[in-house]
Formats: sequence, structure tokens, C-alpha cells
Amino acid sequence: MSKLRVLQWTTGKVGKMALRGILNDPRLELVGVYAHSADKVGMDAGAICGRPNCGILATNSVDELLALKADSVVYAPFMSDLSHVIRLLESGVDVVSTSLLNDIGGIGGENGKEIAAACQRGNSSIYITGINPGWIDTLAALATPICGAIESISLTESVSVAHYESVETWLRHGFSLKGTTPEIIETSRMGFLSFSDSVVRLADAMAYKLDKLEFSMEFATAAKKVDLGWFCMEQGTNAAVRASWNGVIDGKTVIKNRIIWYMTKELEQDWEIDKDNYFVSIVGEPNVDLRVRVTPPQSWGHLEHATCTAMPAVSALLQVKAAPAGILGLAGAGLPRAPAGVWQK
Repeated sequence: MSKLRVLQWTTGKVGKMALRGILNDPRLELVGVYAHSADKVGMDAGAICGRPNCGILATNSVDELLALKADSVVYAPFMSDLSHVIRLLESGVDVVSTSLLNDIGGIGGENGKEIAAACQRGNSSIYITGINPGWIDTLAALATPICGAIESISLTESVSVAHYESVETWLRHGFSLKGTTPEIIETSRMGFLSFSDSVVRLADAMAYKLDKLEFSMEFATAAKKVDLGWFCMEQGTNAAVRASWNGVIDGKTVIKNRIIWYMTKELEQDWEIDKDNYFVSIVGEPNVDLRVRVTPPQSWGHLEHATCTAMPAVSALLQVKAAPAGILGLAGAGLPRAPAGVWQK
């Protein structure tokens, strides 16, 4: 079987881990890398992601990359570019993205029309995934077939963000500040906007027609001073946030995605934070509860945590290539899974 020819689009935290995943999979052939940063242009892809040199040099030329006639691309930019997405799709390259394109309006509305048309011109597909949204909503959907009736589905992500060294990000979310303001709530709502996609995608897979999406959030404060070296929170300042996107039908929440992010577990409020990171709760006949604990190996540094976001995209590449052209929903790529037997060989 011929290898799938793959491009990696940008090489930030997630992109570096996707590069490793592509290089580790013998079914895939890395043929090109798009570098957003000028200082990475000309660098070997292996060196960029902490692997031996592989002979593929990063470029910022879209034309050069399109000329390679790749099959697929893992699209993982910090800031999206709709023109790049359109050009890739209409040239016949499947786009598997860890970005929801929210910074440019998402894949609905006029963007969706442009993207769908590009897919038809290129006989290509676009599929968005990651850990949340992506893996967790897929896991929830896979848990539903044993039910004879379903009242609601809840997803919860509960993770420490103390390893994510981005002062700007946490100031925008209100961490280290006292109380909240309408401005902080709106900025934080925009920061959590991607998690609403889990609700929308799961609702679509479950044949729900949502009336609306509702957002709520609250903070918990540090019980004592927390100094992480790169970020400091005084006692009584915001050190954890709990946000929720709710999909509502006839006034009732049918799908909820709740996110709990914390810098410390020592909080002034009595929040339940345990060692499990992801929860799926289905209220129905029968009820179903799943609890998932993600345990990183001791060898992982801060960068490697992005593996959990990158690998669902890498693992979906072959399924997306086999799928019909167009914008693929949660079930559109079938059942992406890790190629454990391939790695073993």
C-alpha cells in the first residue's frame, strides 16, 4: 500500500507533536511543512520537533507546498487563514484540523459555504478534531448505543493548566485577578468558544436540533499564594475557572460541556477536583458514566502535553482520506484510532 503523503501546517505546541506523530507512522510520508515563523524557514522538520533530521525543510511558500500534490494536511495554526484552507481543499488536499477556525468565524455561515464549495471543487474533505472537541465527544457518542432512551449527555474536562506557560492567556481568562468584570466574562467566553463545538457536533451526531447554546462561568480563588515561577497568584485571587456550554431544547439542557481549569487545588471554595480528567455522564435507560484519567509519562515536558490534542488529528488522516468529500461531522471520519499494531512493527 502506498503511503499517505502528508503536510504539516505550522509547528507550534500542537504542530510539533503532530510532526512527531506523522514521522512515527510508517503509513504516512511527511512531504512538506509550512512554517509561520520566519526563523523556522529552512529548518529540518525533524530538528523542529526534536527528532533526527528527515530531509524535509520548512517553508512559508504556499505555492511550493501545493506543488507537492500531498494527500492530506494536519492544519494546526494559532491563527487561522481561510485563504490557505480554501486553496488546500480546492487543490485536492484533505484538511484535518486541530483549529476550529473560530478566530475567523468558524466553519459555519458564509465560511461554511466557501469551504463546502472548495471541497466539491477539489473532491476533498475537512475534519476538525483534537481532545476537546474531538476525542471526548466521540467517546460520548460511542457510549450511547446501549441506551434505549436518553435524556441528557454531559461532558466534563477537569485539568491542571499549571504547565501551560502563557501569561497572556491566563490574564485574559481572569487568573491572578480579584473578582470579575463583564469584560473578563466576555473575553473568557471567547476563549472557551471552541468548547461549544463539542456540544454542536455531538448534538448533530445524536440528531438533536438545538434551540440555543447557553454559556456560564465562575471563578475559585487561591487559598494561599501560588508562585509557579512563570506566573504568580496571590491569596484570594482567581486561580481556577469553571465554565459550561449548554445545548438547550424546549428549555431543557440536553448536552452540556463543562470545563474546569485550575492552577492549584488549594482553593478557598469547596470545588471537587479529583485525579480523573474527563467524565461522560449519560442520563437515560440505562444511565452510563465514564471516567477517564490521563497519566502523562514522567519523561514528558510541558511541550509533550500537546500530544493529546495533536494525535487525534494524525490518527484520523487515513479515515478522512476514505470519507466522502465535504465538511465532515463527528461521525464523518468513521472511527479514528491509534495504529498500535503498526507502531509495534
